[in-house]
This record gives sequence, C-alpha cells and structure tokens, in this order.
Amino acid sequence: MEESPLSYAETAECSDMTERIIETGSIISDNGRYVVQCMTIIGQIEGHYILSPQNKTTKYEHIIPQLVAVEQDDRIDGLLIILNTVGGDVEAGLAIAELMAGMKKPVVSLVLGGGHSIGVPIAVAAKKSFIAKSATMTIHPVRMNGLMLGVPQAFEYFQRMQQRITGFVTEHSSISAERYNRLAMNTDELVMDIGTILDGQEAVEEGLIDSIGDLNDAVTALYKMIEKKKSKLSKKHKTAK
Repeated sequence: MEESPLSYAETAECSDMTERIIETGSIISDNGRYVVQCMTIIGQIEGHYILSPQNKTTKYEHIIPQLVAVEQDDRIDGLLIILNTVGGDVEAGLAIAELMAGMKKPVVSLVLGGGHSIGVPIAVAAKKSFIAKSATMTIHPVRMNGLMLGVPQAFEYFQRMQQRITGFVTEHSSISAERYNRLAMNTDELVMDIGTILDGQEAVEEGLIDSIGDLNDAVTALYKMIEKKKSKLSKKHKTAK
C-alpha cells in the first residue's frame, strides 16, 4: 500500500523547519515526551562585525531573540544547547551566556567537538552541563587582533574584561577563580599562545563541566528537570486551591 503524499500544510511546515535549521541552527522537537528547543552554537561566535563568508558562524542577533522566545513560550518545556565552537566575540558570547543563565526554564548544554574560549561561559551557563569524552575546551586570556595602543589603559581594559569572564565562569561552575586563572595563564602547553586545553574528563575533574555525557544523557537530564519543575508547579497549584 502506497503512503499518502504530504499535504500542502505539512510540506510547508517541513520547508519552514528546514529553513529555520539552515538560518539559525535551531529546531523545536515536539515528538518526544516534552517539547524541547534545540539550539546550536557552532563555528565562530559573531559579534558586532560580520566575519568572512568562509567562516562558520553563530550570529548573536539570531540566538538572543530565540532565547527570549523560548523563555516566553509556554509550549516549550526546556532548552538544549549543543556547542561546537572555537569561541569568538567576547561581549556577544557573554551576552548569550547571561541570557541563558537568567532563564527560568530548564536548560542543558552539551559540548561536542569543542567549547573553546568564550564558548566556556556559554557551556557553564546552563543549569546542567555535559561534555563528550572526545571533546575539548580551551581556556586562555582575552586576546585582540589588529591595532592596539601600547598604553597602561589598554592592558587595564583587558584585565577588567578577563575578570568579567572569570567571574561568570566561577559563579556558574565549581572551578575556583584562582584555578581558572592559572589554567588561562599556563605557558607550558600551547605552542603559539598561553592557556590550557582540557579534554572531556579533565573539564569535569576541574569542576568546569558537571558530567561526561552524550546526547541521551543530556536529553534524559533535561526531561528530569522538566518533570521536577512541572511537579513543583502542580503542587503549588493544588496548595493555592
């Protein structure tokens, strides 16, 4: 028996979903137990300047409205963030991380491949974070490309920016500021730079990421968080009655 062709509405919905994935790297999955929005942070995080078309980028002007929409949409139960990023614009990355950290909805992050540089604050901003065994995270101090004035004020600016990053990471993970700065200023590991590369297990041991895990672990944890939240709301509603 031949399968019936998709209706016009179903075809339009599939086309819209495909376009959304291509444009923003996100999708709303409503075929499981709960409705979950999956968002990807890939390539280089683009900030105030447009990067070369040859670069894979995540545009913060795409991500920020989506985070606000997820928080406001009662149909969406939770958010899954998938990271495979080399880092990028510091302020754009911190803006995304701050929004994630301020969400009431359950948020789980999963680092695949890499969660480097400013990707670190985004990874730890989730309420529960996972990293694949084969993934890595690079911790290094703030850097700048192009012309820079060699004056004390410039170095003070970099120091203050680094303090913002360190403060956010230590507030949303179990690593101490002293240990994080020590890893960032390590001169014995990277050939062309200073800093430290942590593999999945090391990131967990350092207290940066909560657990080693895969997609199934991340989704399972997100479901548990959603169930816990729904249970609390149900009890609160019964008490109010």
